[in-house]
Amino acid sequence: MENKVIQLSAEEREALEKFTKTGVHSAMLIRRARVILALDRTGKTEHLRINRICEETGVSREALNTIRKDFLAAESTAAFLTRKKRETPPVAPKVTGEVEAHIVALACSEPPIGYARWTLKLLAEKSMELHFVDSISGTHVGRVLKKLGHSLT
Repeated sequence: MENKVIQLSAEEREALEKFTKTGVHSAMLIRRARVILALDRTGKTEHLRINRICEETGVSREALNTIRKDFLAAESTAAFLTRKKRETPPVAPKVTGEVEAHIVALACSEPPIGYARWTLKLLAEKSMELHFVDSISGTHVGRVLKKLGHSLT
C-alpha cells in the first residue's frame, strides 16, 4: 500500500479538532478524527511513529492504515466523518406487503373448525401451511396485524 502523507489545511484541522471536542458523535468517528489529526504532518519536521499513534488512539496498525486510506479517498473532511448509509438491509425482510395482505385476509376469514376465533399461533401455522412464508412466529404475526391496525377481537 502506498503511504501518502496527510497534510491538513487550517480549516480541516479546526473542523477535526472541533468534531472531537464538541457535539455528540459515535466513539468510532471521534477515534477516526483523532487518528487523522495524529497523522497530520502539516508544518512538522518530526512526526509520530505509527506504533505510537496506534497506542495513543487505541487502534490497530491495520485500522490506522484503513482510516488513512478512507481519508485520502474521501471527497471532503465532512464526507469522511459521516457514515455511509447502507444501500440494502443486511437481511432481506421475510414479510413483504404481499405476505402482510395474505395474513390480514386470513385473519378476517372464518377461523378453522373447532375454534371460536383466530389466534396468533393459528395464523402463523396457517400462513406457513399455505406457503405465504417459510417460517413465522405468532409474535411476528401480531406485529404485522398491529402495524396495519387490525386486531383479532
